[in-house]
Amino acid sequence: MDRQPLLETSTEKQSTAGRCGKCLQVLRRQLLIVCLVLALVLGASVGAALRSLDPPLSSRQIIYLRFPGDLLMNMLSFLIVPLIASSLVSGLASLDTQSSGKIGLRAVVYYLMTTLAAVVLGIILCVSIQPGTRGGEPEVTPEDDVTVVNTADTFLDLIRQCFPDNIVEMCFRKTVTEQVLRPNGTNVSMTTVQNDTGGETVPSVYDPVPVKTDGVNVLGLVVFSILLGVVTGHLGDRGRPILIAAQAVCDATMCLVQLVIWYSPVGILCLIAAKLVEIEDLARTFQQLSFYFLTVTAGLLVHAGATLPLIYLAVVRKNPYRYLLGVLEPLVTALATSSSSATMPVTMRCLEVNNHVDPRVVKFVIPVGATVNMDGTALYEAVAAIFIGQMRGFHMDIGRIVTISITATAAAIGAAGVPQAGLVTMVIVLSAVGFPVDDVALILAVDWLLDRIRTAVNVLGDAFGAGIVHHLSKAELRILDQQNIALPEDDVIITVEHEPRESTSLLQDDELKNKYSATKCHDKKFVDVNTFISTKL
Repeated sequence: MDRQPLLETSTEKQSTAGRCGKCLQVLRRQLLIVCLVLALVLGASVGAALRSLDPPLSSRQIIYLRFPGDLLMNMLSFLIVPLIASSLVSGLASLDTQSSGKIGLRAVVYYLMTTLAAVVLGIILCVSIQPGTRGGEPEVTPEDDVTVVNTADTFLDLIRQCFPDNIVEMCFRKTVTEQVLRPNGTNVSMTTVQNDTGGETVPSVYDPVPVKTDGVNVLGLVVFSILLGVVTGHLGDRGRPILIAAQAVCDATMCLVQLVIWYSPVGILCLIAAKLVEIEDLARTFQQLSFYFLTVTAGLLVHAGATLPLIYLAVVRKNPYRYLLGVLEPLVTALATSSSSATMPVTMRCLEVNNHVDPRVVKFVIPVGATVNMDGTALYEAVAAIFIGQMRGFHMDIGRIVTISITATAAAIGAAGVPQAGLVTMVIVLSAVGFPVDDVALILAVDWLLDRIRTAVNVLGDAFGAGIVHHLSKAELRILDQQNIALPEDDVIITVEHEPRESTSLLQDDELKNKYSATKCHDKKFVDVNTFISTKL
């Protein structure tokens, strides 16, 4: 009589324990994402609390507060060069020339399509909302420093950086053209700004001078790595040592990335808190630029939440939001670091582990996408240019809108994956349509926050691109697998070119056994070394 209640109680306890166990497993798997989100919330809270101190924090104290965040940025930055080079070389070398060409073409088409879609969306929203005619006009102080940029020289710099003169120097220095003021000079370039009344304002005369500046030449590194990877794959067996070395470097770098990521919540908390403390008048800044901020943010959210998922759904025919959940970690990292290049290691790891994208595709699409695929930056530049034109009373005709579309798309491709690089390319867009380039200073007050949001959109665009290219390239990848071309995370399977020998002599050949003992088979069916050798022969 009393056994039935006891059994029911025991079953309920087991069910409760099972549910708790599942919850703990889910929490353990998502612990890093939970820590990153908490770091964002706590960073904003700490920053808001520190703003209320009287007297406010000094510049030295702000540097101390930001120090753990600076360490995080340094850690992520020093991993960029080995990760880009090794991932591109190993990824492309494991593909044949035809397959790598098709994957590259699909990636480029996706980059251009999504970037142009982002620009068109930004223009539609800006023309509809008219943010330049609303709100107060931002103040520009004389101390605001605006870089003088010439459009032609900037595009020449992009081409020049693709082919650096020193492969070692490109890891820490790149060539850019500076506009040096010449009080009295001839045969020099000058920029003419034309206003709507027909008058011309001729600024100071500048002479273009190519100089070396500090910073990783990402374009040159990508071009060199792509060429080396394609040539290594074309060499066949002679290129296998390069492939194995590149794969070893890539694996070691990803292990370092894993260590850095677990430190990232601490750095993110300090970065957010320090940035909020640095702003002098937060309420007034957002009041003056509220409609501009809302227009850019709305465009970025629509592009990230609707445009990119719809493209993924149309091509892959799978739930795009489930795919998006797998890359939440790099999105949070992008919001904190404001650098798509620094977020690249996290993106690659999440795509391979969470979304199961082929590593060969990830190692090609993500490094290239972090350099040239800037959907959020393109949308921001289009909106900012039209906003400045509206605020200054310029007539936005169809010619200027088309010019903004083309120039913003091209400039976004050339924007480096570092914080606030879009401000420099923003000057290119303004110069192309004849707007005063000094007005870039008008939007500096909120650019620090918009830069983080558009960086997250850039990272999301790269992630969706990897999934789409992976889906479209399944046929080529399947053929490569059938030809025993190993995945990059495995050691290369060595093919025996001589005639088969007798089984007894084969199994007694210690040199051959040792040769194969360091290899792995992709389909995981071979466990015993002798069986593996016999089957391959």
